[in-house]
Amino acid sequence: MGKDQSEYKGMTYEGYGPNGVAVIVEVLTDNRNRAAANVRNAFTKGGGNMGTSGCVSFMFDEKGLIVIDKEEVEMDEDELMMLVVEAGAEDFGVEEDSYEITTAPDDFETVRAAVEEAGIPMVSAEITMIPQTYTVLNNEDDIKKMNKLLDLLDDDDDVKNVYNNWDE
Repeated sequence: MGKDQSEYKGMTYEGYGPNGVAVIVEVLTDNRNRAAANVRNAFTKGGGNMGTSGCVSFMFDEKGLIVIDKEEVEMDEDELMMLVVEAGAEDFGVEEDSYEITTAPDDFETVRAAVEEAGIPMVSAEITMIPQTYTVLNNEDDIKKMNKLLDLLDDDDDVKNVYNNWDE
Protein backbone atom coordinates (compact mmCIF):
# COMPACT_ATOMS: atom_id res chain seq x y z
CA MET A 1 0.00 0.00 0.00
CA GLY A 2 2.55 2.56 -1.10
CA LYS A 3 -0.13 4.62 -2.81
CA ASP A 4 -1.80 7.69 -1.38
CA GLN A 5 -5.08 6.60 0.27
CA SER A 6 -6.96 9.49 -1.37
CA GLU A 7 -6.58 7.75 -4.75
CA TYR A 8 -8.82 4.89 -3.61
CA LYS A 9 -12.53 5.00 -4.39
CA GLY A 10 -15.27 3.02 -2.71
CA MET A 11 -17.95 1.51 -4.94
CA THR A 12 -20.81 -0.91 -4.54
CA TYR A 13 -21.88 -3.46 -7.13
CA GLU A 14 -25.07 -5.47 -7.00
CA GLY A 15 -26.28 -8.52 -8.82
CA TYR A 16 -27.74 -11.97 -8.70
CA GLY A 17 -26.07 -15.32 -8.23
CA PRO A 18 -27.51 -18.68 -9.26
CA ASN A 19 -31.26 -19.09 -8.72
CA GLY A 20 -31.69 -15.38 -7.91
CA VAL A 21 -29.46 -15.17 -4.82
CA ALA A 22 -29.00 -11.44 -4.10
CA VAL A 23 -25.36 -10.30 -3.82
CA ILE A 24 -23.89 -6.94 -2.79
CA VAL A 25 -20.16 -6.35 -3.34
CA GLU A 26 -18.34 -3.44 -1.69
CA VAL A 27 -15.07 -2.49 -3.37
CA LEU A 28 -12.23 -0.12 -2.46
CA THR A 29 -9.96 0.37 -5.47
CA ASP A 30 -7.53 2.65 -7.24
CA ASN A 31 -8.70 1.34 -10.64
CA ARG A 32 -12.46 1.40 -11.24
CA ASN A 33 -12.22 -0.36 -14.60
CA ARG A 34 -10.23 -3.29 -13.18
CA ALA A 35 -12.59 -3.62 -10.21
CA ALA A 36 -15.72 -3.56 -12.38
CA ALA A 37 -14.24 -6.12 -14.78
CA ASN A 38 -13.18 -8.44 -11.94
CA VAL A 39 -16.59 -8.28 -10.23
CA ARG A 40 -18.42 -8.80 -13.55
CA ASN A 41 -16.13 -11.77 -14.30
CA ALA A 42 -16.86 -13.32 -10.88
CA PHE A 43 -20.61 -13.00 -11.45
CA THR A 44 -20.32 -14.53 -14.93
CA LYS A 45 -18.13 -17.46 -13.84
CA GLY A 46 -20.37 -18.00 -10.81
CA GLY A 47 -23.50 -18.40 -12.92
CA GLY A 48 -24.94 -15.01 -12.04
CA ASN A 49 -25.09 -11.53 -13.48
CA MET A 50 -24.43 -7.99 -12.35
CA GLY A 51 -27.41 -5.73 -12.02
CA THR A 52 -28.00 -2.03 -11.79
CA SER A 53 -27.43 0.01 -8.67
CA GLY A 54 -30.26 -0.63 -6.21
CA CYS A 55 -31.44 -3.88 -7.80
CA VAL A 56 -30.85 -5.93 -4.63
CA SER A 57 -29.92 -3.46 -1.87
CA PHE A 58 -33.59 -2.96 -0.98
CA MET A 59 -33.62 -6.60 0.19
CA PHE A 60 -31.05 -5.87 2.93
CA ASP A 61 -31.06 -3.79 6.11
CA GLU A 62 -27.93 -2.08 7.38
CA LYS A 63 -27.53 -3.13 11.03
CA GLY A 64 -24.95 -3.38 13.75
CA LEU A 65 -24.26 -7.02 14.65
CA ILE A 66 -22.45 -8.14 17.78
CA VAL A 67 -21.78 -11.86 18.29
CA ILE A 68 -20.82 -13.21 21.73
CA ASP A 69 -19.72 -16.78 22.47
CA LYS A 70 -22.00 -18.25 25.19
CA GLU A 71 -19.05 -19.90 26.91
CA GLU A 72 -17.26 -16.54 27.33
CA VAL A 73 -20.14 -14.91 29.28
CA GLU A 74 -20.38 -15.25 33.04
CA MET A 75 -23.68 -13.39 33.49
CA ASP A 76 -26.95 -15.15 32.72
CA GLU A 77 -28.88 -14.66 29.51
CA ASP A 78 -31.51 -12.31 30.99
CA GLU A 79 -28.89 -10.02 32.55
CA LEU A 80 -27.03 -9.78 29.25
CA MET A 81 -30.24 -9.09 27.37
CA MET A 82 -31.19 -6.29 29.78
CA LEU A 83 -27.71 -4.77 29.50
CA VAL A 84 -27.79 -4.55 25.71
CA VAL A 85 -31.45 -3.51 25.42
CA GLU A 86 -30.89 -0.67 27.91
CA ALA A 87 -27.87 0.39 25.82
CA GLY A 88 -30.06 0.60 22.70
CA ALA A 89 -30.06 -2.84 21.06
CA GLU A 90 -32.98 -3.63 18.75
CA ASP A 91 -32.89 -7.40 19.07
CA PHE A 92 -31.24 -10.10 21.17
CA GLY A 93 -31.04 -13.55 19.58
CA VAL A 94 -30.03 -16.80 21.19
CA GLU A 95 -28.29 -19.27 18.89
CA GLU A 96 -26.94 -22.74 19.69
CA ASP A 97 -23.51 -21.54 20.86
CA SER A 98 -23.74 -17.74 20.73
CA TYR A 99 -25.79 -14.61 21.37
CA GLU A 100 -26.49 -12.24 18.47
CA ILE A 101 -27.24 -8.63 19.24
CA THR A 102 -28.68 -6.44 16.49
CA THR A 103 -28.63 -2.64 16.62
CA ALA A 104 -29.45 0.32 14.43
CA PRO A 105 -26.22 1.62 12.84
CA ASP A 106 -26.40 4.80 14.96
CA ASP A 107 -26.69 2.82 18.23
CA PHE A 108 -23.98 0.27 17.38
CA GLU A 109 -21.08 2.05 19.08
CA THR A 110 -23.06 2.66 22.29
CA VAL A 111 -24.11 -0.99 22.57
CA ARG A 112 -20.62 -2.25 21.69
CA ALA A 113 -19.12 0.01 24.37
CA ALA A 114 -21.63 -1.26 26.98
CA VAL A 115 -20.69 -4.88 26.21
CA GLU A 116 -16.99 -4.00 26.35
CA GLU A 117 -17.36 -2.12 29.67
CA ALA A 118 -19.09 -5.17 31.15
CA GLY A 119 -15.94 -7.15 30.32
CA ILE A 120 -17.67 -9.45 27.84
CA PRO A 121 -15.44 -10.60 24.96
CA MET A 122 -17.01 -10.37 21.49
CA VAL A 123 -16.48 -12.84 18.66
CA SER A 124 -17.31 -10.07 16.20
CA ALA A 125 -18.76 -6.57 16.22
CA GLU A 126 -19.49 -4.83 12.92
CA ILE A 127 -21.92 -2.83 10.84
CA THR A 128 -23.24 -5.24 8.21
CA MET A 129 -26.02 -5.82 5.72
CA ILE A 130 -28.60 -8.34 6.95
CA PRO A 131 -30.95 -9.93 4.39
CA GLN A 132 -34.70 -9.50 4.91
CA THR A 133 -35.35 -12.85 3.21
CA TYR A 134 -33.16 -15.80 2.26
CA THR A 135 -32.86 -17.87 -0.92
CA VAL A 136 -32.34 -21.62 -0.71
CA LEU A 137 -30.22 -23.45 -3.28
CA ASN A 138 -31.26 -27.08 -3.69
CA ASN A 139 -29.47 -27.86 -6.95
CA GLU A 140 -25.89 -29.13 -6.45
CA ASP A 141 -24.76 -27.28 -9.60
CA ASP A 142 -26.16 -23.98 -8.26
CA ILE A 143 -24.39 -24.51 -4.93
CA LYS A 144 -21.06 -25.09 -6.74
CA LYS A 145 -21.58 -21.95 -8.85
CA MET A 146 -22.47 -19.85 -5.81
CA ASN A 147 -19.38 -21.07 -3.97
CA LYS A 148 -17.27 -20.23 -7.02
CA LEU A 149 -18.78 -16.73 -7.19
CA LEU A 150 -18.06 -16.11 -3.51
CA ASP A 151 -14.53 -17.56 -3.77
CA LEU A 152 -13.66 -15.38 -6.78
CA LEU A 153 -14.92 -12.27 -4.97
CA ASP A 154 -13.07 -13.26 -1.80
CA ASP A 155 -9.80 -13.67 -3.72
CA ASP A 156 -10.04 -10.18 -5.27
CA ASP A 157 -7.86 -7.68 -3.36
CA ASP A 158 -10.20 -4.79 -4.24
CA VAL A 159 -13.26 -6.47 -2.71
CA LYS A 160 -13.77 -5.45 0.91
CA ASN A 161 -17.20 -6.92 1.77
CA VAL A 162 -19.63 -9.33 0.15
CA TYR A 163 -23.20 -9.73 1.41
CA ASN A 164 -25.69 -12.27 0.12
CA ASN A 165 -29.02 -13.80 1.04
CA TRP A 166 -28.08 -17.44 0.42
CA ASP A 167 -29.52 -19.71 3.10
CA GLU A 168 -26.58 -22.14 3.30
